[in-house]
Amino acid sequence: MLARALAASVGGRMTRIQATIDLLPADIVGANVWRPEEGRFHFQPGPVFANVVLVDEINRATPKTQSGLLESMEERQVTVDGDTRPISPPFMVIATQNPAAGHDGTYALPPASHDRFLARVSLGYPSRPAEMRLLRDEPRSAATVATPDALLSAQAGVTAVHASEQLLRYVVDLLVYTREHERIAVGASPRAGVRLLSAARGRAALQGRDHVLPDDVKALAPAVLAHRLQTGWEDAEAGHAVVEEALRQVPST
Repeated sequence: MLARALAASVGGRMTRIQATIDLLPADIVGANVWRPEEGRFHFQPGPVFANVVLVDEINRATPKTQSGLLESMEERQVTVDGDTRPISPPFMVIATQNPAAGHDGTYALPPASHDRFLARVSLGYPSRPAEMRLLRDEPRSAATVATPDALLSAQAGVTAVHASEQLLRYVVDLLVYTREHERIAVGASPRAGVRLLSAARGRAALQGRDHVLPDDVKALAPAVLAHRLQTGWEDAEAGHAVVEEALRQVPST
């Protein structure tokens, strides 16, 4: 419902991929199909060619299949048989995953996959009133409130939100803190800093400001950084704890 609502809100197209152990990369990005009547191969686009792509239970897919998403998520394109094809913007990938502990047939996402996702969020259970509305009311489609072009224009405008040298230093200090922490095997990557700053700029713009504040970074750092930290299976919550510790220990001024 979330993915469908996001796509509908900008008049875009949404697709859903159900990850299973036998899912292949070609099932995601597409493949060249031979057409005898034309005497040539024809590219059949996969479900990744959409505005909002939902990958359900992504960790049920094998690492090889998971890797089929990497190019599209980072470069907004796919390469099949040596031919590179762009994915029309706007483009977003949303994924769900099964809890790893106690579930057979799941494959942990490699660090490269974690690093491609802007944020990890948990919706949790709805409030009691919200759950009562869920039981009482029929699901409704989201209204279209913008166009893809309008969304792209807004995204371009967010890049103009000012970030001071002091704020950039604060972001880097947070990254360095995670890299030097004793509980973290591999800390936040440079890509994590780029994504955190982009998210902070977006938050500032939504609040009507033309500049980023440290509070923007603090509000988004747990969701943007925690899932990128490599900690080992024995301490799955260490990443979030270290980010919270960094926000307490690293001065923002």
